[in-house]
Amino acid sequence: MEQKKLIENLNLEAFPEEITQEGLKVYGETSYENQIATLSHYLHNSDFEGTHQEVQQRRNEMMTLIREYLEHKNRLQDYTDEDIAYAAESPLEFDMFREFYEVPFPSPKTYNHTFIDLFAGIGGIRIPFDEMGYHCVFSSEWDAKACQTYFANFGTVPFGDITKIPAQNIPKHDVLLAGFPCQAFSIMGKMQGFADTRGTMFFEIERILKHHDTPYILLENVKQLVGHDGGRTFKVILEKLCELGYHVKWKVLNALDFGLPQKRERVIIVGFKDPADCEKFTFDIPHTPYNLADILEPDEDVDPTLFASDHIITKRQEKTVGKKVFYPSIWHENKAGNISVLDYSCALRTGASYNYLLVNGVRRPTSRELLRLQGFPEKFKIAVSHQDIRRQTGNSVAVPMIRMVANKINEIIKSKSEHGTSEIKGFKKAANA
Repeated sequence: MEQKKLIENLNLEAFPEEITQEGLKVYGETSYENQIATLSHYLHNSDFEGTHQEVQQRRNEMMTLIREYLEHKNRLQDYTDEDIAYAAESPLEFDMFREFYEVPFPSPKTYNHTFIDLFAGIGGIRIPFDEMGYHCVFSSEWDAKACQTYFANFGTVPFGDITKIPAQNIPKHDVLLAGFPCQAFSIMGKMQGFADTRGTMFFEIERILKHHDTPYILLENVKQLVGHDGGRTFKVILEKLCELGYHVKWKVLNALDFGLPQKRERVIIVGFKDPADCEKFTFDIPHTPYNLADILEPDEDVDPTLFASDHIITKRQEKTVGKKVFYPSIWHENKAGNISVLDYSCALRTGASYNYLLVNGVRRPTSRELLRLQGFPEKFKIAVSHQDIRRQTGNSVAVPMIRMVANKINEIIKSKSEHGTSEIKGFKKAANA
């Protein structure tokens, strides 16, 4: 009876998830996916502090989660209650959690600042903040395959549908990161005069910011957001941020300017509670040249299934007669069927045809090449199929672009204090020696 009570009291347990056949997270009966998300977040935030009662309650919750985890893996009989209690107290020292900690991008052991990763995808916005020693206290992503990739690289399973998660269940944080989807505001606008964001994913960001009063924000979206519906959609977003007390700057940036051979234009929005911080921030960047050859693998190392059929190759060659053809290059077919031979890739797209981009006109990019086109580090682990990577990279961000913005935000945060501080209640402030 006591164990059942503890399970019911777990954070976010009131919002259980199930996985559909299409790989999407939906809400239904209590699921293992929800339990493992809770456990993985607890493991990476084990330095919880509070009253004796709060610490004991959290430890009890963690012990219950560990039992559920071991039972699911059919290993509960291998561990005693003392083992589980020790694991809850010092998870880093316990071998059963190897897969949570031995990842390419582990959480920093000491940190001064924290962030949350919303609409996390495969973690492209997160990586630069990990590199700077920031600590992720919460992540959310609804796509199950993206969560699989995220777990393989960061050791945490993101929680699912953010619309079902109360803001008070999300830990306090210094920076909010979100590459949020953009739905049309048109129907709502006709009813609300574009004064309301309910029904859109931006509203989820809005309600979390309203609850936590987060000092810094970094948002990313498609370039088309700026001009959507005559600019009214973007105007509503900026007005809502202003109403919440944020001083905002934004700019459309292109991945080509950040050393990546991909033409990918995205709007970046940064927000600061302190107007002085906003005044210091600029989007001034040095242009970094790109080189397509740097990201390509030798054809002999490429999976034969990625090569186009003779029919497709011949068709592409016929459409490039009279055009300047050079190598290495990426051949892009637009919706009208015209072929462009370029020294860079056009923007990776989730819904693009299988032969949308052909390296040198003969083969499709490999999974690693797709990740390189987005600037993911070489150590980034591929844990899903090539088809999944195509979809995930099409939905992701240009990491070097985010890195530049993140570094500029970090410079401002560091300037606030010589050593940096975190006002996050409930997590220890770890000072770097």
